[in-house]
Amino acid sequence: MTTQLSSATDSANLYDRDYYLWLSHTAQLISEGKLAEVDTANLIEEIEDMGRSEKRAIESYLVVVLLHLLKYKYQPEKRSNSWKSSIREHRRRLRKAFSASPSLKGYCEEVFSECYQDGREQAADETELPLNTFSPESPFTLDETLNPNYLPEN
Repeated sequence: MTTQLSSATDSANLYDRDYYLWLSHTAQLISEGKLAEVDTANLIEEIEDMGRSEKRAIESYLVVVLLHLLKYKYQPEKRSNSWKSSIREHRRRLRKAFSASPSLKGYCEEVFSECYQDGREQAADETELPLNTFSPESPFTLDETLNPNYLPEN
């Protein structure tokens, strides 16, 4: 069911009033080839937001893997299956994201050092070890970080 709108301006107003209906209406217009009636300004914004969201997810998954690898390396006496499970789960999420969008692996390489710093700070907070306990440079390569079989063994 799609509501008939009289102009692109009405479609733009719909974006603010009923987001889901705006999505449905926009998809219908595109599928019918009525591109002149599409609310292009909001559509462009939504597409750009989708790309940013994918990048934020990569960063988040990577930070979690690095955080738990650091905890695993620096607190061997506290190693737990929950850390291993978290590492496995977030590596899986990264693999799936790279499978759906291979170009995101290049983005992962770009932000690896920044994500390591975030993981390092979070590891210090969670372990209550001083920040300088953790190397300022990642002790793990990106390949090790993503490798489903890699765990640091002191």
